[in-house]
Amino acid sequence: MRAVLVFAAPLTLASCGSPDPAPATTGAAVHGSLVAAWPASGAPREMRFSRDGRLLAASDASGLISVRDTATWREIARLQHAGGATSLAFSSDGGTLYSGGYDGAVRIWDVHSGNSTGTLHASPATIWTLDVSADGQRLAAAGEDSTIHLWTLATPDRPQTLRGHQRNIWEVRFSPDGKLLASGSFDKTVRLWNATTGEPVKTLTGHQQAVVGLAFSPDGRLLASSGDDSTIRLWQMPAGTPVKTIEAGNHTYKLAFAADGRWLVSGGRAYGGFGTFWHQLTGGGGGARPIRIWRTADWALVDALPADDDVAHLAIGPDGRWLVSATEDGRFRLWRLRTVRR
Repeated sequence: MRAVLVFAAPLTLASCGSPDPAPATTGAAVHGSLVAAWPASGAPREMRFSRDGRLLAASDASGLISVRDTATWREIARLQHAGGATSLAFSSDGGTLYSGGYDGAVRIWDVHSGNSTGTLHASPATIWTLDVSADGQRLAAAGEDSTIHLWTLATPDRPQTLRGHQRNIWEVRFSPDGKLLASGSFDKTVRLWNATTGEPVKTLTGHQQAVVGLAFSPDGRLLASSGDDSTIRLWQMPAGTPVKTIEAGNHTYKLAFAADGRWLVSGGRAYGGFGTFWHQLTGGGGGARPIRIWRTADWALVDALPADDDVAHLAIGPDGRWLVSATEDGRFRLWRLRTVRR
C-alpha cells in the first residue's frame, strides 16, 4: 500500500494546477501572438519601455541590461550592473536609464553611450523596484529594507526616506499626475504617499498575502494591486476606496495597463502549488496560461497567453501593440497584440 501511495502522488501533482477563469465570448477583446524570444544571461527580472516607446530595456540577475530599438528589436546596448540588476526605470526623455540591484545601489546610465554616469546609494539591502515620475523630476526606489528612498533628481544628494511598511517592498509606482506614490509590500498593504512631501496619505488593506504588483490606470482614476492571494484589487483614486476584487486564479505578480486604459494585463505563477512542485522537480507540466488580459469595461478575461514557467515581469508598449514578458525559464518574450470583436 505504501508503494502505491508514494508513486500515485506524483501523478496527482503533475495534473494539479489552478484553472484559468472563464474567458468572455462576446465583445471587444485582445489577442496576443508570440513574435520573438530572447534568452537572458541570468534569471530575467524586469523590462521597461521608454515613454516614447522607441526603446526597451531588460534586466536579469546576472547584472546584464539589454537595450533594444523597438523599430527593429535589435539590441543596441549592453550595460552591466555589478552583482545583478533587479529593476529599471527610464527618464522621461528616454536618454537616461536607472537600474536597481542586489547591491542596494541605483546606477545611472547614458543610454546612447552606454556609460555609467553616477550612482545613487539607497541601502545595503536589495532594491526590488524603481519608478520615475512622468515629469521626470522624482525617482523612487524600495526593496528589502522596508523603506522607500525618494530623490528629487535636480538635487539627488538629499533623498527622502519614507517609513511605514513593516516588511520588504515589492513595487512602487507614481500616479500619472505625479501627486501620489503607491507602494506594495510583503506586509499585505498598499500605501499611498504624497509624492512631493513624502508624507503618508492612506493605507489600503484587503489583501490576505503579499502585495507584489501595482499599476495606475492611464487617467489616474484607478490603482490596481495584486499579489500572493491570487486576487487583483481595484481602488478608486485619490480616495483609495475599494472598487472591485478580481479572482485571478493564481498568484499574480505584475500588472500593466494599456495606454488607452481599455485593457489590464496580469502575469504570475504558472501552476498551482502541487503543479509548481512537479514542474520544478521534473520540468513537466505544460498547458499553463498565466499571462491574462482583462477588459476594463467590465473586467472580463478576454485572453490568456501561455508560459512554461512563472511570469516575473511584463510591460506594454505605449502604442498598445506590443507586450513583453519575462519568465523564470530564462527568456524574454515579445507578443503582438491585436484588438478584435467577437
